[in-house]
Amino acid sequence: MKQNAAREMVRELMAEFAHLTGLVDGQLPRRYLWTDAFAVCNFLDLYLQTGEDKYLQLALRLVDQVHHVLGRHRVDDPRTGWISGLAEPEGEQPPTRGGLRIGKVLNERKPGEPIDERLEWDRDGQYYHYLTKWMHALSQVSRVTGEATYLHWAIELAKTAHTSFTYQPSSSGPERMVWKMSIDLSYPLVPSMGQHDPLDGLITYLQLQATTPKEAEHPTWPDLRAEIADMAGICAGKNWATDDPLGLGGLLANAYKITQLIAHQSLKQLTCWRRYWMLLWWAASLCQPGRPAVAG
Repeated sequence: MKQNAAREMVRELMAEFAHLTGLVDGQLPRRYLWTDAFAVCNFLDLYLQTGEDKYLQLALRLVDQVHHVLGRHRVDDPRTGWISGLAEPEGEQPPTRGGLRIGKVLNERKPGEPIDERLEWDRDGQYYHYLTKWMHALSQVSRVTGEATYLHWAIELAKTAHTSFTYQPSSSGPERMVWKMSIDLSYPLVPSMGQHDPLDGLITYLQLQATTPKEAEHPTWPDLRAEIADMAGICAGKNWATDDPLGLGGLLANAYKITQLIAHQSLKQLTCWRRYWMLLWWAASLCQPGRPAVAG
């Protein structure tokens, strides 16, 4: 009974989401990458639980809308077309090659324009941790539908994001990451590194790599081993403890994802990763209200 009641509540919430964001009823789409990534997964799970095809179609329609709204320039931007800079036909395949906009209300801050920290939260651009959520959503669409194209788009997005958000400091120290990039990925908007972005990227890359076709069967399939090695280096020695509720939820989700990878024998150094899982769980359990967040 409780499970049925919870499912009905989810049905109602997702029906309202579809209506309010222009996914149905022919309304103008209002897309926001973070929310949409979770919505795709919700629709897929409703499809798997109920067998109702309408939820699968809503997930696929949402993926298409995100790519054609957030993968293209804003209506209030003098630029038009795909943010990748590719021409109209080429931009479709894959639509993730230029990354995806956040979907904020205001346009991005232009080069040389002074930063207003409060206003920056409402400005567009690209967030790495939003892109990883969309990589995961695409991989789940591929898993449910059996269509490898969605996984290919996820890996292309991972490669684009990795190239654009990671950099080698001039001081010859370890690689670092940028928290927020411009819409076309040509300049940083917020150069500081998000505390959990490296961990989020590493685990997302590992999940994508674990689901790629065998090399012997698809020798030209894109590979993430180099990106995984880079991200593991950035993660080395980091402290993940935080009192931020969103960061805490991310730590728990990442611990669960590592558990899945271990269970499916997708991590070769299982002892090392079991220890890593325990450290994540420990960091999450130590987070108490009032503790200062640890900067990345």
